[in-house]
Amino acid sequence: MRRSIDDHPFDPSLDPVVAEDPDLTPVSWAIAISDDYDDAEPRVVLTVDEIGKPGEGLIAHLLPAEARRIRMAIRDALREVGEAED
Repeated sequence: MRRSIDDHPFDPSLDPVVAEDPDLTPVSWAIAISDDYDDAEPRVVLTVDEIGKPGEGLIAHLLPAEARRIRMAIRDALREVGEAED
């Protein structure tokens, strides 16, 4: 089973700072779930591709505990920059 959950293609108009800085790499990301592994355990699949190079990016196959750790890290980072939780 594979199922796409969400994706975000980079939009230069939403973040012109990243779009115009030659030292920053604009990327798109996608989240999916999959259980197509030898152990049949479901994993969260995070794909990050550089704009203009689809299929050449990095793919993380995360067990639920790893995905929760990333979720908590993002939550903490948002708190640090003053963003309230949804």
